[in-house]
Amino acid sequence: MMKLGLHTAILAEYTFEQVVDFAAETGFQSLEVCCWPREKASRRYAGVSHIDVDGMTEESAKKYLDYAEEKGIEIAALAYFPNPLSDNTETAEKSREHLKKVIEAAALMKVNLVTTFIGKDKTKTVEENLDLMEEVWPPLLKYAQERGVRIAIENCPMYFTKDEWPGGNNLAVSPQVWRRMFAMGPNIGLCFDPSHMILQGMNVWKPVVDFADRIFHIHFKDLQIDQEKVEEYGRFSYPGLWHTPKLPGYGDVDFPKLITRLHEIGYRSSACLECEDRAFEGSIEDTLAGIGIAYRYLHTLM
Repeated sequence: MMKLGLHTAILAEYTFEQVVDFAAETGFQSLEVCCWPREKASRRYAGVSHIDVDGMTEESAKKYLDYAEEKGIEIAALAYFPNPLSDNTETAEKSREHLKKVIEAAALMKVNLVTTFIGKDKTKTVEENLDLMEEVWPPLLKYAQERGVRIAIENCPMYFTKDEWPGGNNLAVSPQVWRRMFAMGPNIGLCFDPSHMILQGMNVWKPVVDFADRIFHIHFKDLQIDQEKVEEYGRFSYPGLWHTPKLPGYGDVDFPKLITRLHEIGYRSSACLECEDRAFEGSIEDTLAGIGIAYRYLHTLM
């Protein structure tokens, strides 16, 4: 059956062991573990590293796995969400090189799934970005396939604030792009987050059915659209002005319907809670409480 997991970015201050302990105590079955480079974060919820992939060996991989297994926790995926298509050449190259390290770590840990972004060059059109994607990504997919690793691309626009204007930092936001993306190989699929469909005013349910065989991973995240602010600013303004990320059940995503659809298509992998709700981020105690609230809500539905 589908497993309820936790995306670890929200617990940035915790060690790997502390995250595993908390997940097990709460009742989670799996983790999507963040593996960013150990450097200053470029944005909120980024720069988190609970597994150090630099120089990982079979011995160090086994230590992570053994600790998680001892606590009854499966490592569902390794996570790293950079911009491999950035117009900043240095940023793009660093992203690709670290992504390779995450892929290598996933293979060593026999996790065999990496969640990430396709990326986007904000200075180019969608059509130009599609061409760039087809230039940059096939070697990365081949690198992953040779190691038995699948790549799950999140459908997040990365288009929320002024610094992400115009057009956002992730191309893979719609079925048009996904079809071109999937044509690059069998080991690329979706890390599907329903909240990003709501953000774009798109159908949440149709893609779940249409792309059932390419949904490799799920993020359970919610959001709330403030219609009065949409009327004030318009949908073409920065989405940060008129939407708020929320805990599942506190926003506009119909989670009972989503989970029903996932069961109907036979989804059997992990669905990981991605906590982004500032009402529960005032302190670590608030954060843990928020995770607990979301866990109990989702657990009753699954």
